[in-house]
Amino acid sequence: MTRFDTIERAIADIAAGKAVVVVDDEDRENEGDLIFAAEKATPELVAFMVRYTSGYLCVPLAGEDCDRLGLPPMYSTNQDKHGTAYTVTVDAREGIGTGISASDRATTMRLLADPNSTAQDFTRPGHVVPLRAKEGGVLRRPGHTEAAVDLARMADLRPAGVICEIVSQKDEGHMAQTEELRVFADEHKLALISIADLIAWRRKHEKHVVRIAEARIPTRHGDFTAVGYQSVYDEVEHVALVLGDIPGPDGAGADVLVRVHSECLTGDVFGSLRCDCGPQLDAALEMVAMEGRGVVLYMRGHEGRGIGLMHKLQAYQLQDAGSDTVDANLQLGLPADARDYGIGAQILVDLGISSMRLLTNNPAKRVGLDGYGLQITERVAMPLRANSENITYLRTKRDRMGHDLIGLDDYEAGDA
Repeated sequence: MTRFDTIERAIADIAAGKAVVVVDDEDRENEGDLIFAAEKATPELVAFMVRYTSGYLCVPLAGEDCDRLGLPPMYSTNQDKHGTAYTVTVDAREGIGTGISASDRATTMRLLADPNSTAQDFTRPGHVVPLRAKEGGVLRRPGHTEAAVDLARMADLRPAGVICEIVSQKDEGHMAQTEELRVFADEHKLALISIADLIAWRRKHEKHVVRIAEARIPTRHGDFTAVGYQSVYDEVEHVALVLGDIPGPDGAGADVLVRVHSECLTGDVFGSLRCDCGPQLDAALEMVAMEGRGVVLYMRGHEGRGIGLMHKLQAYQLQDAGSDTVDANLQLGLPADARDYGIGAQILVDLGISSMRLLTNNPAKRVGLDGYGLQITERVAMPLRANSENITYLRTKRDRMGHDLIGLDDYEAGDA
């Protein structure tokens, strides 16, 4: 497995005017880009980048800076398969020669990063390719464009970077892959990080949810307080059903009974027997009510283990044809489980929870919540709700996804 460096080192190197190597997911481009801050561009940095990359140097910018500088899309309908938002190309109007030299491009890059520059400071077309980054950075789009802007911001620099794909030195005509990138980074004393690690770092160190409202919700299990949250970047709404004094008399928020429940329209609302989501939600509310203190966090955007409702229905079609729940997702080109629990962890912290007893049969959920300042003192098993419609689904969760489903063997024996 490739060794990656820390995000902290990458931030420090960017702040110091050095380049870093950033790799994306192997299921995406599976390439590594050299990245440095645009305001730190020098002829030497640009020449180094040109030597070891494709030479198609781009400058990711925040959307507001693209608008301020009059940088419209290169083409009205973006047909790039990864959605890279190219704008019109530019050169600095003054202080350069033809625009193509390392010195000229460095001048243009620094000007693009300058908060005092205007649209009139550039000629179009040119030899530098600005890119428009998504607001929210890698949390909205896990691309090198967003990674460059995020790293510059995190280094307390202007949100503008310079990126280009590193070419292979051993496989002429191809891009360098992860193992070769590790060797390259070590040879040139550069940090090597992954976009996945950058996403995880931001989710851990930044607050990405806001509390919107709270209201009393009477249920057949008792009166809960519904606390509504909204994600800052994707505006997805989540609800925490809270019972009792969560912080407790000492204000520590310790050993709170918690269920993090993934949205399931078909199971939770329609009562579908294909899964056990609806019964698990009901059981969680009942168990919290019996405890007299706890939280049932209802995570929106987790439909179908994070693939969305329409994809889930497509997966059901494949399951009807004989695939199991894991293979159906994979056949659609989707991960078996795309859920992320970083937002959920931030909500739990906001509610005053420091440690919890987690209601789940899924060990991966515990792993997903670790590392956000939360301590999981115990994993509490959920009651099994097996039936003839969901038995295959439950077997797959046990056998292929590692769920601890106590009692499933007894059900299977009785079913046989």
